[in-house]
Amino acid sequence: MQWLNPAVKQYLSGGSMIRRMFEAGIELKKRYGADQVYDFSLGNPDLPPPSEVQTALERIAGGAGQPFAVGYMPNAGYPELREALAQQVSSEQNCAVPGGNLLITCGAAGGMNVLFHAVLEPGDEVISPSPYFVEYVFYAANHGGRLIPVPSRDFTFELDIEALERAFTPKTRAIIINSPNNPTGRIYTPAELGKLAEIVAAKEREFGRPIYVVSDEPYRFLNFENAPLPAVFELFDHAVVIGSFSKNLSLAGERLGYIAVSPRIDDKGELMAALILCNRILGFVNAPALGQQILMDCLKAQVDLEIYRARRAAMADVLDGAGIEYSMPDGAFYFFPKSPVPDETAWVEALLGERVLGVPGRGFGCPGYVRLAFCVDEQIIRNSAAGFVRASQKLRG
Repeated sequence: MQWLNPAVKQYLSGGSMIRRMFEAGIELKKRYGADQVYDFSLGNPDLPPPSEVQTALERIAGGAGQPFAVGYMPNAGYPELREALAQQVSSEQNCAVPGGNLLITCGAAGGMNVLFHAVLEPGDEVISPSPYFVEYVFYAANHGGRLIPVPSRDFTFELDIEALERAFTPKTRAIIINSPNNPTGRIYTPAELGKLAEIVAAKEREFGRPIYVVSDEPYRFLNFENAPLPAVFELFDHAVVIGSFSKNLSLAGERLGYIAVSPRIDDKGELMAALILCNRILGFVNAPALGQQILMDCLKAQVDLEIYRARRAAMADVLDGAGIEYSMPDGAFYFFPKSPVPDETAWVEALLGERVLGVPGRGFGCPGYVRLAFCVDEQIIRNSAAGFVRASQKLRG
């Protein structure tokens, strides 16, 4: 008999619908061929990394007999990489962020777990607008916290400022802002975040404790309309930015991310020391050495945004052709359309029958919608059109 943590057993029974659909896609591709399966289940970038990555790899490898370094490094990451990344974060945040405020992590997921291990106490609450990235629930629970979802405005996914204000309690330790958002593609406006900043500041005064505003930004570069991306370090007293290079450099498998701590945070040195300690004792220790060395040459590079813009247009055409309602995503590489029937799992099943794979919105805290990841070849998107039409017509009778 296996003696498992009851919480983990519960997680297993629920499973991850994203991964289930991804695995179903693998089986369908084996049976029908990859070009006959339209897999929009997983946000797994398919574009090759920018040419700068190849050049960096060649430089690192050197010639025959040339050694390259893969030994231990400082637990916060290579100092020269932290300094270089700090310059980029300083530009994005409109303030001077020193390299000492940066920690290189094993992806954004590793970074969020490190942060929560450092700041959460048992019973602490972490607010997140919903729909939200599926794993946020687990990231908070891993460290004794509890995710408090707050539904956004239906269909537009604007922040419901009044509902967010009601969600704060004396147990609130953090709020997650994910913009551009996974799964909706929504970019929160300066006005929305300005109002939220006023609420957070008031609640910090009321409760007498800091509330960390965690800006989860792996999709920052995927901004199709050049919308303003407010600098959270300017807006909030206790802001932390978490990012990764999975999407902009198509290096998802390398697990390269970072935590950046606002210079406005009191005792930021103590917080950084705690983050570095947690990075070590949680077992992440360091992001990959070769990956960090690659980043030194590639911080200003990114994959071609225009390819994703064309794919967004293609997916919009497909959904329009099937008569599906949706809000056009501002960024990221997801659509979150409204199901043609109230139970979105029925639509997912109907789509699966057409070898089209999406993920039910209830996994993101928002039933009635389906997430579609358009980080696949444009022709695959366009070839899925007939399947969307048939699946939708089947449900509508």
